Amino acid sequence: MMNSELGRLRTIALCEGVSYMLLLFIAMPMKYILGLAIAVKIVGMLHGILFVLMIFSIAEVKGKNLLPFDMLIKVFIASLIPFGTFIIDKQLKEKM
Repeated sequence: MMNSELGRLRTIALCEGVSYMLLLFIAMPMKYILGLAIAVKIVGMLHGILFVLMIFSIAEVKGKNLLPFDMLIKVFIASLIPFGTFIIDKQLKEKM
């Protein structure tokens, strides 16, 4: 899946989506229920790095005009919504 720019975008977006789920449903409850703030620091940093990588990957795909601009906007917005990257992945897979 990492052989092309679209494959790389899909992979990074899925990893970013998983890190978002870990942050929301594992790390945040650990912080507020168990008092383990370190969980949010670690998972939050991982999620932030993956989010920035995804933005760079979107820019790379846009630079090579592999997807229409509106699709790239959808990918970006999906990354802000829980489970969004998993939903948009189906559309990205069709474009490959």
